[in-house]
Amino acid sequence: MILALFTASTVSTVSLPETAYGRIAMNEEGASVVREVASIKNTEAVVRSYFADIPVMIEVSRCESTFRHELEDGSVLQGRVDPADTGVMQINKRYHEATAVAMELDLEDLYDNMAYARYLYERQGTQPWSASMPCWGNTLAANF
Repeated sequence: MILALFTASTVSTVSLPETAYGRIAMNEEGASVVREVASIKNTEAVVRSYFADIPVMIEVSRCESTFRHELEDGSVLQGRVDPADTGVMQINKRYHEATAVAMELDLEDLYDNMAYARYLYERQGTQPWSASMPCWGNTLAANF
């Protein structure tokens, strides 16, 4: 994928890997600019760092979203079975959005999605992700 970056006086291109995704925004002059570009590997690194103290949540993220939070078109990942499942930790908005909003968390934001997952884990353990346990449950021995 080739991304063109525009400024007032120059035009340049930057090659991005096909796994890259990001948000394109318009500046005040109406030119497209890259607001955020990340890769799946970067998201994985963020998840691994954030949940370094809870290794099972790293595995949950791997199984639930393959470490993806956003798709190539910039939209937030939704579940295949239930589109209310949102983001890297596949938090179900139908059940959890009101609580997240009360906590001033946006489930469509990567860091807020992980923060809410930590909140859930601290109260319910891995139960909210029990449907994916056949995937992550087999890897637990490797984490300890």
